[in-house]
Amino acid sequence: QVQLVESGGGLVQAGGSLRLSCAVSGRTLSRYDMGWFRQAPGKGREFVATISWSGGRTSYADSVKGRFTISRDNAKNTVWLQMSSLKPEDTAVYYCAARPTIATTYNTWGQGTQVTVSS
Repeated sequence: QVQLVESGGGLVQAGGSLRLSCAVSGRTLSRYDMGWFRQAPGKGREFVATISWSGGRTSYADSVKGRFTISRDNAKNTVWLQMSSLKPEDTAVYYCAARPTIATTYNTWGQGTQVTVSS
């Protein structure tokens, strides 16, 4: 089983940037597609971005397209989410998730990191 630990959250003003990191341990990262999700207060968890095991394919929620970039380095066992032009509505707990390449659902989640964007 893979373990995920997110970091890099914090408080930032609107228009600012943050880079979240997801450190992966326990299994070879290249066996997993990876994703970022978020959950705002009083709302359900929503998809933010995903990246294929090789990094060759990425996908984003419409709400973050053009502002966020997901990337990975399998040799460093790390996945990142670069967030720019942040808006107050981006405030949420951000979660890293792993999906085995043979699976259709994410089966491992990190503990989350809080991102707060002030107006």
